[in-house]
Amino acid sequence: MFITSRFALAIGIGVIPVVALAMAGIPVWAGVGGWLLLVCALLGIDVWRAASARTVSVTRRVPPRARIGEPVEASVALHNHGPRTLHALVRDAWQPTAGARSDRLSIVVPAGERRRVMIPLLPRRRGELTSEFVFIRSRGPLGLGGRQARHDVRGALRVLPAFTSRKHLPSRLARLRELDGNTSIQVRGQGTEFDSLREYVRGDDVRSIDWRATARAGTTMLRTWRPERDRHVVILIDTGRTAAARVGDGTRLDAALEASLLLAALAARAGDHVHLLMYDRVVRGRVTGIDGPGLLQAITDAMAPVHARLVDTDWGGAFAEIRTLTTRPSLIVVLTAQDAAESARSFLGAFPNASRATTILVGSVTDDAVGSLATKRDSREDIYLAAAAERTLRDAENVADAIRRAGGEAITADPEALPPKIADRYLELKAAGRL
Repeated sequence: MFITSRFALAIGIGVIPVVALAMAGIPVWAGVGGWLLLVCALLGIDVWRAASARTVSVTRRVPPRARIGEPVEASVALHNHGPRTLHALVRDAWQPTAGARSDRLSIVVPAGERRRVMIPLLPRRRGELTSEFVFIRSRGPLGLGGRQARHDVRGALRVLPAFTSRKHLPSRLARLRELDGNTSIQVRGQGTEFDSLREYVRGDDVRSIDWRATARAGTTMLRTWRPERDRHVVILIDTGRTAAARVGDGTRLDAALEASLLLAALAARAGDHVHLLMYDRVVRGRVTGIDGPGLLQAITDAMAPVHARLVDTDWGGAFAEIRTLTTRPSLIVVLTAQDAAESARSFLGAFPNASRATTILVGSVTDDAVGSLATKRDSREDIYLAAAAERTLRDAENVADAIRRAGGEAITADPEALPPKIADRYLELKAAGRL
């Protein structure tokens, strides 16, 4: 049972008849008591006349997946099994980050019929969003009160990363098609395939001369080689404490997810095998052994529930996990935030040895605000902030130099520019025959 604001209003209106009765000589307590008894009697009648909220069966319809920031619609269907028309207020108990309407939805369900109420959602957080129950309030004909019941009907919505970097994919796919359409790149060594013969020109590698073909043709002929098209791309996302730092409108982890999705989509179209690992001290997400159209869905599903943890990443364990994914020549892309020499010691100490067959890229998100602070000199406070910003930029450059000396490549950019920058470097490696 519940009461509405009309019940309180009805009690307040009782001041008028109580005053009138008092002027007629009737005691005030008698007037107040009589009016309260009347209003309570009307409330009892209203509750008795209300349709039972427990004789209603509730079913849900929730889309299984949605991207963060994109509106979706869930629905709740009510089937009234009682003999009276149901005048109900429905509240679906979604988490606040689901973006559901906070007010109760009104619906009328005649006896024996079914009605559906739509519930718009605007998810604002990745992960599994749930609603454990639906609350129904059945109002009486007078609107003073009614009956209520809770129906435990669970609904779940998996919120995926936004993948706003998808807008860069068409232009990169066009460049990939150009690479596939060009003449095969002259590359010798492990992991290459013979493509065709052509005449030697000055500057070509003499080790690629085919002497038998030269003897037959009467001119110097050269073998051309094409890189393997089914190389391995391993993406390692750092989910430790540095990934929780806010950069722009999101976190460093959000930018890493965007870069991973763009690179994975591009590499999958190129025919490469993509492996994903999300790690801090334990594996938070892993995708391996999946190729083709199901790859992106598997990656986004793995990313959805993962958030940054306030712990230092175990880089020795992270690179050991990479070795369990593949032993083939590969491109390893590490998405992390290594911008301070003190915190980067464990990362650099565990850094794997790069080789001709294995290329290691380290992508880091930078904050444009730091660069702008380094240029301000308007006041004493600005000078102190500029000194701190310059120190931060210098530390980040020192870490990038250490990564290069270890045989890797450091790529830094703001959250918007990092995904296409990593994708462009992937294409450059393809064009150079290194992948």
